[in-house]
Amino acid sequence: MLVPITRQTFEDLIPAAATGEQYKYCWGKPRDFLKRLLVSAVCLAVWIFLEYTVEGDALKILVFIAGIISCLFWLWMPVWEASWRNAKYRKYPYAGFLQGEILDFYISEAVTEQQESVNKRGELIIIENLERRINVEVGDESGFTTLIQAPLNRNHKRLRRGQVAQMVVMSYLDDLSEINEVSDIYIPSQNLWVSDYPYVRRDIFQEISRRFQSRRSPKKAPPSSKTSAIERYDPMNRYQQRYDDPEP
Repeated sequence: MLVPITRQTFEDLIPAAATGEQYKYCWGKPRDFLKRLLVSAVCLAVWIFLEYTVEGDALKILVFIAGIISCLFWLWMPVWEASWRNAKYRKYPYAGFLQGEILDFYISEAVTEQQESVNKRGELIIIENLERRINVEVGDESGFTTLIQAPLNRNHKRLRRGQVAQMVVMSYLDDLSEINEVSDIYIPSQNLWVSDYPYVRRDIFQEISRRFQSRRSPKKAPPSSKTSAIERYDPMNRYQQRYDDPEP
């Protein structure tokens, strides 16, 4: 089932600024931190050199500001990278909440890094670092299917075919008839995420998931026919307006 969500809900799910989980992801491994630290050290050396060579108060102020920013490259670079990733998703004008099921899943290997080395005979060789990844295919009753790939971890052993899977989908079309991008996968029965980069704010998504499930519960009376589609299905409920509805 695919349900449209409001623009406000979408922006809450994928904020413009990096979240804590996104910052942690973009922080990377220790070697990534060392690379950023090296860049900051080079910037510091250039800053010190310019401080003693440039003349003029205005130019000195510009050099001082640029020096501070560049020396903190190791700190703010993950924020910029995460915000840039978010911006690629936020460019889509329409979004929806999709609930389908796991059609299939399997394990594969992907090259994460290539290193050049020289063997004993002086020949150049390329060493590939491989990472085991989980591939999860999700589909719904409309025939839509998508494949998500993520680094394999031990929690993925809880995956089963037929489990309910939820995600946010994005489109350039207001009726969501063509899906251009999808977010992380959430398996509510296992409280399990399948993702590489954590695009959505998980606390908000889980709240939407709970409200969506409660509205679809058979114990509850069906909504009134007078209720609008977005009010009937939008789990956040505080956003009552479709994208194409006029402002009240």
